[in-house]
Amino acid sequence: MVKVLRSIVRGPLEGHVTGFAERLLRQGYSRSSAEQHVCFIAHLDRWMQAEGVRLDGLSGSVIERYLAQRRAAGYVEYRSVKALQPLLGYLAPKGVLPIPREVPPGPVEELLGRYRAWLLVERGVTPGTARGYVDCVRPFVAGRLHSGVLDLVGVTAGDVIGFVLGVCPGRAVGSAKLIVCALRSLLRWLHLTGEVPVPLAAAVPSVAGWRLSGLPKGLEPSQLRSLLAACDRRTPTGLRDYAIMLLLARLGLRAGEVARLGLDDIDWRRGEIAVLGKGNRAERLPLPAEVGTAIAGYLRRGRPDTAQGRSVFVRVHAPHRELTTGGVTMVVFDAAQRAGLGRMHAHRLRHTAATAMLQAGSPLAEVGQVLRHRSALTTAIYAKVDRNALAVLARPWPVQSSGGAS
Repeated sequence: MVKVLRSIVRGPLEGHVTGFAERLLRQGYSRSSAEQHVCFIAHLDRWMQAEGVRLDGLSGSVIERYLAQRRAAGYVEYRSVKALQPLLGYLAPKGVLPIPREVPPGPVEELLGRYRAWLLVERGVTPGTARGYVDCVRPFVAGRLHSGVLDLVGVTAGDVIGFVLGVCPGRAVGSAKLIVCALRSLLRWLHLTGEVPVPLAAAVPSVAGWRLSGLPKGLEPSQLRSLLAACDRRTPTGLRDYAIMLLLARLGLRAGEVARLGLDDIDWRRGEIAVLGKGNRAERLPLPAEVGTAIAGYLRRGRPDTAQGRSVFVRVHAPHRELTTGGVTMVVFDAAQRAGLGRMHAHRLRHTAATAMLQAGSPLAEVGQVLRHRSALTTAIYAKVDRNALAVLARPWPVQSSGGAS
């Protein structure tokens, strides 16, 4: 029997709970949070002892059985497999858990695995982009599975069109465009590898949505000030969020680029940062003094000592792992709610940066360089918010003379 953080453990987990509790504290968990987690582990330990379950029998199905009984007993916390991940992550390297049997992937996942590898190696896309493409085309590939056999030779243009017409209606334009883009990519790859005998990428219909039809929605200077003021820089969270939003609004970084920013990407002497953008392209941008000061303030007074890895921005709650792309987006979303600006996502600040550069007199070409656009056409949409340039093209409104006809 061992007592750890006010909980008594005397079953299969007795020999591991002390080290587990110490690991929680090293990872930045508060003492009260660690105590709650160890209390949960003590409950699991008692259940395992009562059920006669040893550590080498703690399989996925056994865990699900335990959690189902815990939920049925009325517990409202620590009711999912996610709650057990810290413990399982601690025990896995020790080799005391059952070795999961590897189930060979079926024909759908085997094909998608090869397609994912091609995207990563040959096309040079990021893992996140590859995952998005694979998720988009999985229903199409799964639809070709008949009696355990993947029939790709018989794919026709009608099948391709039918799939798009079946999944795209009702979706946002951006979501539909991603699906057709991923499907074209898959069909090109299938033809290159000989899985499909005829090229079918051209059969994928386009999505009605014109590239330059919209107007970029940047924030007005007063709105941006309100957004930044919504970050309480007296707290570690506020310091982090303020630095994140300055990177988005001043340099026009994407949410994923902010999430991937590492400590080694900042050159303080030169005043530059290295940005890993789309297609794994690394480029350098100047680091404005205002942005650099905000980042330095967070690193000195906000980033926890227990932060894991070399990412600049990390989660507020333990374990302090790197912030994800979704986490960066939620930083902006939450700040906008506090500032009374409604629903807002990180890309809105990228538009804000472009608009501010234009209003300061920067030509479109320079804006495209800062935003790292591959095509000038992508930057061209911002021409519609350059009021000074458009003013010379506008014809004066006809005004009727005040005098009558003589």
